[in-house]
Amino acid sequence: MCAIAHFPRLTPCLSRESGPRPWLSCRLTKNLGMHAPAAAVSGAADTRPTTCATTPMISCPYVMRLNNANLIFAAILAATAAFAQEPEYGPARGTLVIQGGGSDAGTGIFETFVNKAGGLAAKIVVVPTAGGNRNPDGTVKQYRPEQVLAPWKKRGLTNVWMLHTHDPKVANTEEFASVLHDAKGVWFEGGRQWNIVDSYAHTLTLQEFRKVLERGGVIGGSSAGATIQGDYLVRGAIAGPQIMMTPEPEHEHGFAFLRKVAIDQHINTRNRWDDLIPVIQKYPNLLGIGLSEGTAIVVTGDRFEVIGKWKVAIHDNTRQYHPWEKPYYVLSPGDVYNMKTRRIEKYGNGSPVEAPALVK
Repeated sequence: MCAIAHFPRLTPCLSRESGPRPWLSCRLTKNLGMHAPAAAVSGAADTRPTTCATTPMISCPYVMRLNNANLIFAAILAATAAFAQEPEYGPARGTLVIQGGGSDAGTGIFETFVNKAGGLAAKIVVVPTAGGNRNPDGTVKQYRPEQVLAPWKKRGLTNVWMLHTHDPKVANTEEFASVLHDAKGVWFEGGRQWNIVDSYAHTLTLQEFRKVLERGGVIGGSSAGATIQGDYLVRGAIAGPQIMMTPEPEHEHGFAFLRKVAIDQHINTRNRWDDLIPVIQKYPNLLGIGLSEGTAIVVTGDRFEVIGKWKVAIHDNTRQYHPWEKPYYVLSPGDVYNMKTRRIEKYGNGSPVEAPALVK
């Protein structure tokens, strides 16, 4: 005898019998306390379509096998769809604002970052660590919160915090990282990017940075704070920023908030347009992104939009170039680029995008 379980949908009542069949799905409802049609209660045969009006579901082996197979198939489809939608380059949730250095005045970069965090009242954590962990004489460099945070407060932020340590052991403690637990945004300031690696790589603090994105927050940074967000860390050599590919293995990788990319900055003011060419030649799987000053990319998933004043150079090894061309092409403000397909999905008008109004 087949047992019956109530299920909120119409379910076919399967039987190996042929011809007119009793309502198998309802004949046992008396024992289960469910309503059954009069024909079923009286035991009379019913020739209507074998779908139960009270929507029970038979749990006999034949139906169970069918339902289990359907559930497994549905689970596979769901998992496949989720995998297909997982970004290849950018974060699955949250936003990145990556600025090529210089001033953000009149560019909309500051406004975009703050609004993505939730507005002027949102909790934002500023990381000045790229400015150096030690002084020239070897002593530990000290940062004063009131000095670091003054420019942010002057622009109207009311819940801004500083986070810094030179010691990765400290960065690996819950006490130090706890300020990030409810942060909506993190901003990495400029300097030398290897200092950020020395302090936070492989620590609990780095995990908390990632969780900001997982909660739908925003991570931004300028200059060194831009490069650290990439995968391969250009200009990571302690000897000087003129070295594009560091000989130090511990300084070869950024935090990969934006995966499979190498990010350079100040390309216009310091004539660095071509500097990513040897990097992409050595690591052809990477996408090279060179940012002008006062210019940023706003990354969501595998796409980004260019905002700010000037240009972004894309070093794309999958594209064919003419012998007389440089192996990169240039995006302008308003352009939307898909890193996965390596296509420009929308062209801006080349003019700086108007700064959005700040959310209070």
